[in-house]
Amino acid sequence: MFEPAPAQVFARSRYYAWLVVGTVCIGTFIGQVDGSIVQLALPSLEDAFGAPLDAVSWVALGYMLAFASVLPVFARMAEIAGRKTLYLAGFALFGLWSALCGLAPSLPVLIGFRVLQGMSGALLGANSVVILVAAAGPARRGQALGIMSAAQAVGLSIGPALGGVLLGALGWRWIFWVTVPFAVLGTVLGWLIVPRTTTFAGDRRFDTPGAILLVPALAALLLAISEFQAWGFSPPLIACAVAAPLLLGGFIWREARAPAPLINLSLFRSAAFSAGSVGVLVSYGMLYGMFFAMSFALVRGYHDRPLAAGLRLTIVPVALGLVAPFSGALSDKRPRLLMLAGMAISAAAAMALTRLLDGTPGSLMSAMAGLAAFGVGLGCYIAPNNNATMSAAPADKSGVAGGLLNLLRISGGGVGVAASSAVLGWGLESATGIHEQTAGAPEAALLAAVGDVLVLLALFGALGGAMALIRNSPKADGGKAFGAGAPKPS
Repeated sequence: MFEPAPAQVFARSRYYAWLVVGTVCIGTFIGQVDGSIVQLALPSLEDAFGAPLDAVSWVALGYMLAFASVLPVFARMAEIAGRKTLYLAGFALFGLWSALCGLAPSLPVLIGFRVLQGMSGALLGANSVVILVAAAGPARRGQALGIMSAAQAVGLSIGPALGGVLLGALGWRWIFWVTVPFAVLGTVLGWLIVPRTTTFAGDRRFDTPGAILLVPALAALLLAISEFQAWGFSPPLIACAVAAPLLLGGFIWREARAPAPLINLSLFRSAAFSAGSVGVLVSYGMLYGMFFAMSFALVRGYHDRPLAAGLRLTIVPVALGLVAPFSGALSDKRPRLLMLAGMAISAAAAMALTRLLDGTPGSLMSAMAGLAAFGVGLGCYIAPNNNATMSAAPADKSGVAGGLLNLLRISGGGVGVAASSAVLGWGLESATGIHEQTAGAPEAALLAAVGDVLVLLALFGALGGAMALIRNSPKADGGKAFGAGAPKPS
């Protein structure tokens, strides 16, 4: 695949490696801004399109589903054909689909553009870490990954507050348009700075059957989870519920036998890696499930303005980001204890919020303290879990393991949003008989339904804690190489 050469004025610079790192961080930043900003906009989109909750949730789910489905496909394509052109295409297409999302005349069209946006995000995510690590070299890899993690944390933290400003002042269309300038900047800088691919896969075979099985398998799974309340035990739901395990089983069977699989399943022979993978899935499910549930609690239950709701939601990623570096540094000493404590704190905070969210202004300060505790708990869990999981992978498969964790993170976010949407809709219908929208629900009933979601997130936390108990201890030297700076989704 043709790849443009970097401009010599940059390639000859003594700071060239850091220019590449900075360019990659733009993609990481806009991916996290987009992921967190859309959650806050869901109530506004419900109003704008007069659409039911289960339909609006697909503005978030469509992106995550598309990202997760094609990430392994694009990662393999990049190994075979080269990374730079695919990476530039990711930036350019992300900007294009973001602009068209803001112009969408209807909810189905918006969801369609979000699916395409998710696919372009996967082009970035499949290549960002490898480009960054290759440019930085072994001596500076940890520092470069740390900078990338910081860009992710900043994007995740800014998203809700920025979304609140845009929703309050300009309307929902601007939450998509705001990332367009960054995508254009990333495309230009990527063309001028990112180096050409120098290492290609020795085996050029592509696992087409695996790719064909993966996409419908994930789609059927998320449909079965998110639409359970809306569809009931109808033929479409039964079809999805039956198809999901069959397709996933077929995908696993194929990957175990494929000469060049999209996903290397041999990593799961390690109990530590398998347990850590489940931990990644549930922790990101908790994070995005909390964003989803609290967006409706604050906007519908407390009638917060978008800016106020966005600032309150920012508490979670800020607390997570402040704690994660310290928990990552401590993770080599007592990882199990740290992870258990983290999940215990998050689960307890979620359960406390079920009592604190009563809709009165006086309860907001206590609720914000609960959100901060939830973020602290996740900060205590995520970095040590990343550390131990990457340490459980053989050194020669660290790149494959990092890519798989990226897939699990975005899949976990999708499962969290899908399950939260289903539980919120079920709780509202059980209490009020309101089947479609949250806008007409009494505040007390809506907050009670949000409480049901929080109980679900606490159960996720219990599962994450159980994974910390059954895993083996990480290797002492593995954590130093792949610790808190482990690759994050772009």
